Amino acid sequence: MAETQLPAHLPQAVRLESSALADAVAGIPGVLSCRLEKGEVVAHGRADSVFEIMTALRHDPRFSFEQMVDLCGVDWPSRAPRFDVVYNLLSVTLNQRVRLVVPTESEDAVASIHRIWPVATWWEREAWDLFGLVFSGQPDLRRILTDYGFEGHPLRKDFPLTGYVEVRYDEDRKQVTYDKVRLTQEFRSFDFLSPWEGMTSLPGDEKAHETRMEGGYGVAAPSGPAGAIAAAPGPADPRPASGVKP
Repeated sequence: MAETQLPAHLPQAVRLESSALADAVAGIPGVLSCRLEKGEVVAHGRADSVFEIMTALRHDPRFSFEQMVDLCGVDWPSRAPRFDVVYNLLSVTLNQRVRLVVPTESEDAVASIHRIWPVATWWEREAWDLFGLVFSGQPDLRRILTDYGFEGHPLRKDFPLTGYVEVRYDEDRKQVTYDKVRLTQEFRSFDFLSPWEGMTSLPGDEKAHETRMEGGYGVAAPSGPAGAIAAAPGPADPRPASGVKP
C-alpha cells in the first residue's frame, strides 16, 4: 500500500526524537526553557507570548500539534507569580505530545487561544471558574462548573473547604435559596461510645430483645458502659453436669 503523501505545496512532517523535539521547541520565540520529564517534553514560556508559541506549535510541520488535549491551572500560594497555566497538546500526525507551562498572576490576563483551537473556550472558562485566571480575547469568559451566583474560585488553596454559601431548598418559599454557611457546633453532641457497647439490640431485632428480657434471660445493668445487658440466672438446667453420670 502506497504511503499517504502531503500536498506538494506543504512540507513533509517528520517525527523528531524526544530530545530533538525538546531542542526544536526551545527555539520558539517566547519559550524560556524546555526539558524532558519522564520522557515527555515540558516547556516553560512567557505569558505575553502564549499566542505566538501556540501558533508555531500548531502550524509548524516539525510539531503539527493538531489537538489541544486540555488546559488547567495550578496554585502556588507562596510563590510569585502565584499561578501556572498548563497546556497539553497532542500531534496525531506525528504521535507526539508537549506540555507548556506559563506562570501568571490572577490580575494579569493570558492571551486566549480559542482562535487556534476552538475547544480552548471550554478549558479557559473552567480555569476562570475554578482558579480565577483571566484570558484576554476570550468572548465567552463565564462560569461553567459552579453556579452564576457562586462566590470565589474553589480550587484556590485559600478557598475554605466549607465554601462561603450553602444551597438548600426552602419549603416555605418553594425555591432553592443561598445562605451563608453556618456551622452550629454548639448543638452537636458526642457520646464517644463504641457502636458495639452502645447497641443493646440490632435494628429490626427489638421484639426478640423484649422477649429475652421478659423471659428472665437478662436484665438491664444498673450501671456500666452504654447500659450493657448483664447476664442473670435463668431457669435451672435439667441436664447433668459434664462428666457426671445420672
